[in-house]
Amino acid sequence: MIDRDKFFSTVRDHFGPLSQDQVDGFNKILDEWEGRPGLSDIRWLAYMLATVWHETDKKMQPIQEMGSLEYLKKKPYYPWIGRGLVQITWKKNYDKFGISKPEDALTWPVALRVMFDGMVTGEFTGKSLMDYFNHRANDPLRARRIINGLDRAATVKSYYLAFLEALGRGST
Repeated sequence: MIDRDKFFSTVRDHFGPLSQDQVDGFNKILDEWEGRPGLSDIRWLAYMLATVWHETDKKMQPIQEMGSLEYLKKKPYYPWIGRGLVQITWKKNYDKFGISKPEDALTWPVALRVMFDGMVTGEFTGKSLMDYFNHRANDPLRARRIINGLDRAATVKSYYLAFLEALGRGST
């Protein structure tokens, strides 16, 4: 079980005050982690939190890709634009997760399932948490390939280190 008081205190030390929506979002993700059998590598959770912190612009809530409707309509994957905790895009990716209505990716149950299943199994890019965090590897920089190549990899790694500390592991 995660010491939530210590977790939130450390997160606030790193990132400043949190809104109630942020706290609620963290709690939903932590609850999902604790409720899923077989998940034990806390580095995975730290990386998931870092990814969501980045992908939701620190909101910790399922969001839609930012931009005006005019801008979003120019995307080659419109109307299957980025939604959720990890900004799933393209119809084929929505189909992988059984999402027939794009707006469903904004609901908590779907957003959590997509994020956890996608990152654990490698459904997004073919790369999974196990590829970067295992008994031989600890690579939070290249782990960005799970979601989006190496785009903003150093930024997400810095978040990972903060969340790892908040989860009681310190920097490794």
